Amino acid sequence: MAQGAEASRTVILTVDDDPGVSRAVARDLRRRYGEAYRIVRAESSQSALEALRELKLRGDLVAVILADYRMPQMNGIEFLEQALDVYPAARRVLLTAYADTNAAIDAINVVDLDHYLLKPWDPPEEKLYPVLDDLLEAWRSSDHRPVPITKVVGHRWSARSSGVREFLARNQVPYRWYSCDEPEGRRLLAAAGQDEQRLPLVVTADGTALVEPEDPELADRVGLATTPTADFYDLVVIGGGPAGLGAAVYGASEGLRTVLVERTATGGQAGQSSRIENYLGFPDGVSGSQLTDRARRQAAKFGAEILTAREVTGLEVNGAARTVRFSDGSAVAAHCVILATGVTYRQLAAPGADDLTGCGVFYGSALTEAAACQGHDVYIVGGANSAGQAAMHLAKGAKSVTLLVRGASLSDSMSHYLIQQITEAPNISVRTGTVVEAAHGSDHLEQLTLRDVTSGHTELVDAQWMFVFIGAAPLTDWLEGTVLRDDRGFIVAGPDLTADGRPPADWELDRPPYHLETNVPGVFVAGDARAESAKRVASAVGEGAMAVMLVHRYLEQS
Repeated sequence: MAQGAEASRTVILTVDDDPGVSRAVARDLRRRYGEAYRIVRAESSQSALEALRELKLRGDLVAVILADYRMPQMNGIEFLEQALDVYPAARRVLLTAYADTNAAIDAINVVDLDHYLLKPWDPPEEKLYPVLDDLLEAWRSSDHRPVPITKVVGHRWSARSSGVREFLARNQVPYRWYSCDEPEGRRLLAAAGQDEQRLPLVVTADGTALVEPEDPELADRVGLATTPTADFYDLVVIGGGPAGLGAAVYGASEGLRTVLVERTATGGQAGQSSRIENYLGFPDGVSGSQLTDRARRQAAKFGAEILTAREVTGLEVNGAARTVRFSDGSAVAAHCVILATGVTYRQLAAPGADDLTGCGVFYGSALTEAAACQGHDVYIVGGANSAGQAAMHLAKGAKSVTLLVRGASLSDSMSHYLIQQITEAPNISVRTGTVVEAAHGSDHLEQLTLRDVTSGHTELVDAQWMFVFIGAAPLTDWLEGTVLRDDRGFIVAGPDLTADGRPPADWELDRPPYHLETNVPGVFVAGDARAESAKRVASAVGEGAMAVMLVHRYLEQS
């Protein structure tokens, strides 16, 4: 808790148009923070803004602002956007109902939202106070200065502009988007001495202008760790999806010096999911970004290093060390390696699709594009859970969502609960036995040619948005010649290596490989990259934890 004269004048402000809720929030805040902070309560956005302006004139400090989302005249996001101008350093929290969580997620980019809380927040000891404690600590350590933000200037139908936005969003880097044809976008381009020919332009929080930056440069400039602090570790985890994050959490928490290496953003495919509803412990569901953010912070809390935008290109055995090589020629070594590289969506083999990728054709959820789909017709290609989750998310704002499924039924590839939700959604339709024959458009997607797989009949439909989920390919080509893989590229491990009762040909130890161990002793695999894995978030996290247990066993016997 903050102490001293400054704390006595520091304010926590809460605003909610429901008097009962407003009093309840203020009551819980006073019970925990009333001795150190002044709790100010307002029952409308306008009165709260007036209170903030008065506090500003008196020279008072505001540490945290809590605002209800659903308020008349001015909702919580609009209020926080104006409050940002008065107290830019105050931490911002949105109180939402479950139905408004997507609005809260969108608010992260609009008002640099620090957190959102679902109502009811009982018990506050578990759901309210830990959040406020962290935000107050962050506010105190920031020296109360305005929080600068990254700016992105790009074109609506620029593939790289879309890629930069997705990279920043998935890495939890707050940014503001400016179209190059808007006044503020033009002003930023002029200030950087650029025009619309080279986009996107990224202006970092310290004012550095980056023109068409690649992910490694962008990561480095916005403060993401990209370089390991040591040359040798106990454990290197390659891949930052659920399996990799699980391994990093358990490895670091059990005393192993751990570094996780991710080529794009932590979370993997699960991190792009708008809503995961069958993960243990989250009866109301959890977004992939929320789950990823919590896991990443948890791993960091235990001391794991997390490197972003680092591509691994090789794995070498050097005596007892396992050396991981990066695309820039550098390397890091460890006693053990866990391969949690996951999978990527297969590319759509339809003429025109490659040229329009990022310009109306997207692989995965591309959640930064969801807001632009409002009122439009959207097509989703695929029939597995990821496609169903995306359909439900996009249907909240789209005019219509059409699922294009090659098979005869969703039941062969999609969970029952998702099929029920899709069936009940009035603006979602399912076309089975249908594939995309071609994508058409000049600078962005305009039409699709659809083909019935049974009759061969084709149909031309208008379309500006297509999201593709057509199966997964493992990201394991770089392991060629080192780690055994099956004919589809998935990594073979444990009992599958000794199916005939004999160890692999180059196996030198007098014991068989451990359950998740590859043909290279001390190199383990977890998650979707493993042959015959379950392809579920829960199983991936479990395998990450199990792999760490086997790492300990390996180290004890080495």
